[in-house]
Amino acid sequence: MLLRSMPPDAAPPAAPRLGKSPVRPTHTSRPSLRLTPGSPQSARRALIEETPVAMVFDGATQAVLMTSPSDLEDFALGFALSEGIITGPTDVREIEIVPHDAAAGGVEARIWLQQDRSVALTARRRSGLGPVGCGLCGIESLEAAMRPLPKVPFRALGLSADEVLTAPELLRKGQVLHAATRAAHAAGFYVPGHGMVCLREDVGRHNALDKLLGALLRQGIDPGRGAIVMTSRLSMELVQKTAIAGCGCLIGVSAPTAHALRLAESTGITLIGSARNGAADLFSHPDRLTLAVAQSA
Repeated sequence: MLLRSMPPDAAPPAAPRLGKSPVRPTHTSRPSLRLTPGSPQSARRALIEETPVAMVFDGATQAVLMTSPSDLEDFALGFALSEGIITGPTDVREIEIVPHDAAAGGVEARIWLQQDRSVALTARRRSGLGPVGCGLCGIESLEAAMRPLPKVPFRALGLSADEVLTAPELLRKGQVLHAATRAAHAAGFYVPGHGMVCLREDVGRHNALDKLLGALLRQGIDPGRGAIVMTSRLSMELVQKTAIAGCGCLIGVSAPTAHALRLAESTGITLIGSARNGAADLFSHPDRLTLAVAQSA
């Protein structure tokens, strides 16, 4: 729905009251091993932060979404507009950004609606309509979004730096849908010594990974034997799915988020990002790989 039109000489609509928003860092610096065809070298990378934000309307959670922890009032208002919950700023009485758990980083964006919009949202909930599209949109609580994850058992893969650097190119070469449309993500499963044994594509990166995990399950392939390779950045949800599947290595052509790295460290996953153009950054649990002697990061 469009914003309500306003005559050129009319006063701007009243903005909703804003509570005091907590200040959170938007990025952090972390050490890595820079993998190249030669010996790995120590490096540091700036990683973007992400945090789960529960969109709470009139006291009821509509969805939990992952977002950068900045401009959250704007995010809440824009989400409400784009999802058809409001038609303009005057539909909102107040927006409050409330930290939920300092350790996990969760936040509630509490939006209080005018009476008519509140009634409309209640009717929408009864009809089962809701937001779609992101990896956590179907989750209705921060506790579910930040659920405890299993530790991935250690298994040495014998994966070399050269294989890490080759895997994303093999993934790209196998992308039939992307070659036709230039609009598809892919998730592949790379087994050392065997190459890319399975690949699935989808318009969404989360969907591509779910399809891959389903294919491995149907074919009886143990996810602990190899590495998952993604055409996307490595977000928290992808690490969650990798850990639940029992895979110990996740490789992406783009960088991980800082929170994804924290999850990988705690669950025992070897996380490798920015794997493209003949180089990659190894961030956690290097002992699964076969590497040349490297400087400590």
